[in-house]
Parts: sequence; C-alpha cells; structure tokens
Amino acid sequence: MSNIFETLESEVRSYCRSWPVVFTHAKGATQTSEDGTEYLDFFSGAGALNYGHNNPALTKPLLDYLSSGAVVHSMDMMTPAKREFLVTFQELILKPRHLDYKVMFPGPTGTNTVEAALKLARKVTGRQHILSFTNAFHGMTLGSLSVTGNSLKRKGAGIPLTNSSKIPYDDYFDGTTADFMWLERVLEDSGSGVDKPAAVIVETVQGEGGLRAARIEWLRSLAALLKRHDILLIVDDVQAGCGRTGTFFSFEEAGIEPDIVCVSKSISGYGLPMALTLFRPELDVWEPGEHNGTFRGHNPAFVTATAALRAYWADDKFQQQLAGTIETLHRGLEEIAGTVEGAGLRGRGLLVGIIFPDLETASKVAAEAFANGLLVETSGPDDEVVKLMPPLTVTDEELARGLAILTAAVRTVAGTPALASA
Repeated sequence: MSNIFETLESEVRSYCRSWPVVFTHAKGATQTSEDGTEYLDFFSGAGALNYGHNNPALTKPLLDYLSSGAVVHSMDMMTPAKREFLVTFQELILKPRHLDYKVMFPGPTGTNTVEAALKLARKVTGRQHILSFTNAFHGMTLGSLSVTGNSLKRKGAGIPLTNSSKIPYDDYFDGTTADFMWLERVLEDSGSGVDKPAAVIVETVQGEGGLRAARIEWLRSLAALLKRHDILLIVDDVQAGCGRTGTFFSFEEAGIEPDIVCVSKSISGYGLPMALTLFRPELDVWEPGEHNGTFRGHNPAFVTATAALRAYWADDKFQQQLAGTIETLHRGLEEIAGTVEGAGLRGRGLLVGIIFPDLETASKVAAEAFANGLLVETSGPDDEVVKLMPPLTVTDEELARGLAILTAAVRTVAGTPALASA
C-alpha cells in the first residue's frame, strides 16, 4: 500500500518530515505512534497545547457539551458557551490584571487575530504604515506576512508585501546600541521622509525567530516611545501568551498595557481553533460586520477555554508551580549549553532553547532527540536553535526525562570532550 501522505498530500507539509511516524494517541506530555512507540512531547502543538494533550479537566466539559445537543457553530451569535467564556475571561484574567479591553473574536487562528489588529490600527489612526521587527513572525496571510521577517515565508506570498518596515529587535546589534535612536530621530524630524506609522507590532519572545527575548527595560522604552508619538502598540502574544512565559500575558512582567493584544493557540486550552483580538475600548470603531469570519463562534473552544481558565487561573497556585518548572528547565538547559563551546540559552519561561554556533547542530540534535523519543523543533532564520515548549503541566519526572534525552542527543551530535566524559 502506498503512503497516502506522500502520494496525495501537498509537498507543503513540514512537521511530518521531521517526525515521520503516524501518531494515534496522546495524553498529557506523551504522544504514541501507530507502532506503540511513546514520544515525550516538548513541542505542544507549537504552543497550542499548553495544558497537554486530552487534559481530563477539559475533556469532560467538552464531551458533556457535545453530547448535550448544544450549539456547535454560531458565527458571532450569542450562546451560553460564549457568555460563560466572556464572563470567566473578564473575572479571572482581565480584572485581576487591571486590563480594560474589549474582546473581539476574529477568525480562529493566530494570523486571523494579527490581520484584525493591523486592520483596526489603520482604521483608528487613518495611517497605513506598520513597523515590525527583524526576525519577527506574525502569520502566513498577506497582512501578517508583510510584518514577518523570514525571507522564505515572505517569498511564498508571490506579490510585493508593502506598507510595512522592519526595525531592529532588542540585541539585534551588540546589546549596547540605543535601539530606538533611529526610530525616535526620524519620528521627531519633519524632514526624515518617514511617515508616522499606525502601529508597531512586537513579540516579547520571538518564537519562530530564534527565541530572542526582549529585555523588560526594552519593552518599557518601546511602549513609552510609542505613547509619546501617538502610535499604537500591538503585542503578538499568540505563542508567548496563555502562561507560556510564566504569566498569563507575556507582557505582564514589563508592566506595560498594549493598545492591542493578539491571542490564539492555547486560549482554547485543548488545541481547538480559537483566537481573540483585545483592544482598548476607545479603539472599538468597527462597523457591524466590517471584519467577520465563518468560524468566529466555535462553541466547543469556548467550553474548553472556560474550563482551562477555571482550572488553572482562578488563583495564583498554578503560576507559582509554573515558576518552579521554569527554573528547573532553565537550569538543566544551562548545564547542557555549558558543555558546548559557544552555545547559550535563549528565550523566556517555557518558550526556551539552546543556540549553537554551528548552524547545523540544532537540526541534528532535534533529529537525534526524536530517534530517542523526544519531540523538539528548531527555531531561527537558520534553524540554529533547539526549541523546547513542554506543556505547562509537565511533571518533574517528564522534565528530567526530556532533559536526559536532550543531553544524550547533544553528546552524540556535538561530541565535545566535556560531554563525552559526562
């Protein structure tokens, strides 16, 4: 029998090339393939499975809802499931953080929420230009691609990507350069020829761009600069949000309040498609139906999202536990990186990895890890970073096992004396 995935499915497929097995079952941090092999999953659906696979705290409410005959698809009509999500999100997420945002349901993916944010920023300000950062990734549709830095992904658009410019992300140069010197100068110089942008869009951690993490002071400086010049700040929290960096929103530690926030991936908690665009109430200038989509009202996702918020964010216990998990993972990765000359730690929270000086090392390490039962991907323009995104609910035992597999993989690939004697 031919491999239907190779004969019928498009050449565009990617993850299945790195992990060429058929997965049949999944639970928590484990996926099982057709031949019964178990794999520790430190990929988590690219951050869409922050609470693990088939989390029982979410499965039961989902099954109860589906078996009840309740509405599944509802466009943007009102349903009890949507009401419960909105009330829970307001009470458990927005109010405790003193955030006053309107909630918009765009299409159900990360690129959908980015498209909505860009469109809204232009509508509010009457300006067209958007600034984004070197090595940024914001999605694969045309607006999102226009603010994305990766040349391979941009080339796939097939047309010029306009009305956007790239500026240096934190530490793009030498770590001491005044990153906003150019931006502030041209905004204040009427002869610069640079039009004032509608917005700047930023990831606090560049998930696909090499796990570069912006410093807290850099984020604060950016927010202050944009406020002085009446430019909207959009934070793309699609991958870094929903607890991935240790707090629900990745910008909380910086103490900033973005004008617009993009959320997707793990907001449903279960891997079900769902996205939110959050913005200050005075920015809510949409005409009814001016931005819409068929799958804005995916009620099963509302149900699991509500269950996830209640199970993990009703108090600060989960966040405190998460801090310990983050510390353990970072300590383990620092030990591994310390055995390879020139290697180093990248990222924040449980969106973290190791950058290697040899551009081929990370891909080889990821392949070796897969051969030994661990799913990790690579990140960066040259795939130079091994990227780890374990579930936020990962156990100490699973974390230790994953680090052991990664240590062995680095030992095999790098073959350094320090590792060989470990």
